[in-house]
Amino acid sequence: MKHFLLFYDFVDDYVTRRTALRAGHLSLAWAAVERGELLLGGALTDPVDTGLLLFKGETPEVAESFARIDPYVTNGLVKAWCVREWTTVVGVEPAQKVIP
Repeated sequence: MKHFLLFYDFVDDYVTRRTALRAGHLSLAWAAVERGELLLGGALTDPVDTGLLLFKGETPEVAESFARIDPYVTNGLVKAWCVREWTTVVGVEPAQKVIP
């Protein structure tokens, strides 16, 4: 199993515009958690300009498919997004456990 980070680059007025779309976004996210795909997600603060979601799967498609249907993306609150593989080596469920 691999880890993938989904990065969101939010529009400037994201905080004020998200209210109407938040329930749909969170429903999608919790469904991904229930399927065992999404481990963590949230926004960075000061400023709130970036979102990060941590997925696990065999390919980046698990995160990419989430982004393609996320109401934040489809309604223009996210001006750009990308998925990057994260080589995790320490923690509860690292992809490649490394012990000294």
